[in-house]
Amino acid sequence: MITSFQLKFGRVPGMPATPVATTPVTVFVGPNNSGKSKVLAEIEQYCRNGQKDASAVLLHDLTFTGLPEEKALQAIEHIRQAPNPGESVHVDHVFVGSRHGRQQVPFRDLTQFIQNPNSNLHAFCQWFFRHSTLILDGRSRINLVNQQGAGDLQQAPQSSFQVLFRDDAKRHEVRRIVSEAFGSYFVIDPTSLGNLRIRLSQRPPIDDMEERGIHAEAVQFHANAQLIDQASDGVKAFTGIITEVMAGDPRALLIDEPEAFLHPSLASKLGYEVSRAALSSDKRVFVSTHSPTFVMGCIQSGAPVNIIRLTYRDGVATSRVLPSDEILELMRNPLLRSTGVLSGLFYEFVVVTESDADRAFYQEVNERLLRFKPEWGIPNCLFINAQNKQTVQTIIRPLRQLGIPAAGIVDIDVLKDGGSNWTSLLSSANVPAISHGSLATMRTAVKQAMDNTGRDMKREGGVGILPQAEREAALNLLKQLGEYGICVVPGGELESWLPGLGATGHGPSWLISVFEKMGEDTEADNYLRPSANDVWGFIYGVKAWLVDSGRKGIPA
Repeated sequence: MITSFQLKFGRVPGMPATPVATTPVTVFVGPNNSGKSKVLAEIEQYCRNGQKDASAVLLHDLTFTGLPEEKALQAIEHIRQAPNPGESVHVDHVFVGSRHGRQQVPFRDLTQFIQNPNSNLHAFCQWFFRHSTLILDGRSRINLVNQQGAGDLQQAPQSSFQVLFRDDAKRHEVRRIVSEAFGSYFVIDPTSLGNLRIRLSQRPPIDDMEERGIHAEAVQFHANAQLIDQASDGVKAFTGIITEVMAGDPRALLIDEPEAFLHPSLASKLGYEVSRAALSSDKRVFVSTHSPTFVMGCIQSGAPVNIIRLTYRDGVATSRVLPSDEILELMRNPLLRSTGVLSGLFYEFVVVTESDADRAFYQEVNERLLRFKPEWGIPNCLFINAQNKQTVQTIIRPLRQLGIPAAGIVDIDVLKDGGSNWTSLLSSANVPAISHGSLATMRTAVKQAMDNTGRDMKREGGVGILPQAEREAALNLLKQLGEYGICVVPGGELESWLPGLGATGHGPSWLISVFEKMGEDTEADNYLRPSANDVWGFIYGVKAWLVDSGRKGIPA
């Protein structure tokens, strides 16, 4: 019944947000402290009272649509409750309730509000939608598997266990999912008379009566199965969410960090099954997650998914809808999949290097900056590596299309490549096409000047091999590339950094050598701390581009 929502900020700073049509699943991703959990709380608050919260900082509005009369009557039955003994009922009134409370409301008005929520949104939410909204955090979803009352079989079911106990098809579906996830069989145990408990059996019941009965064979079957209380928190959390999605009837289900306690493969399975269930039952599921595998599970389910990336830095917030087909394309590319590029959704910034040795070195440099010179270090940054300078652009292009600030660090021999390679590099960094010609002319001139020296630009000093005038031109070219997040090593290559340490070798062997000389004990005399130049200043320059909200190279 939630048809769209609108946040208070848009894709880039200063751009207004547009309403987002809801899909079965909406996933909020982004760095820490970007508002993912907060937006769930604000959606829940709106669903419970139907009023905008003046203190809300993320959610601007929710829109609802009504149900036809027949479905409205069915919806009322899901929350309708019988009067308690001795409780008086007003004429044409009914009791409705859930774990969120219980109240007596006029039946005709309730039916009309469900058919037309906007006629009285506050009453619609207070009387109906609050009972159809469920938020699950880490503690509450583990508690979902605690035993529940069996209820009165003569009355409508009032809990998820009661629904599953009576509905063979739903119970069998939960059993299938849990069996595929853990290799044991979900069963509802009624043998503690008056209560229903979840057990995990090594075999499925022979038939429904062996599971639902209280005869000797049923009692023995359940005695041989493990109470879920004895299972791990991961099993409890996974099973709790699945039971609520399949058996509970929330029209709005909000799940905060569903991957908590779960192995990545189970997070993927959970995303897949939750999305499939939401699609088949017309629920609206809103999720806050830090898990790329959960996101992929949602996408691979085939259900329509909204992925919203939130960011917040220095008082500036953004929200960007990420097309799920583009994210799926990321994971179909073997190179991108192998680098873990999807993890970039959950960091503020990404730095892409040419090789694993480059990644390890620059990441260590950044960690020392964050510890000893934090104003120069890059916070909340993911360092990933390509296979060479050509594939750096393959990685930064899709990240930037998703609005993620991704800088590329490349050796100076990137200037050797002209033609389509050079154009592709500029295009991946979203350098305007009108600037390609002038930059190509500068690249050609700088390369020719370096060739004229008779020295190797990469191995023998980078821009340092040039005379003063040509060196200034080369540095101007590198500066222009840096304005678009293409950060070229001015000394030539990785091994040009920290020459005073005397590290030897190339690639991995140089990395081992330089790490030994940099030291590992922060209290030791030989431990290398940041200074004001060399690689420390270079990383500071990378940070300057990343943290600049007006940075060039990110498409609006």
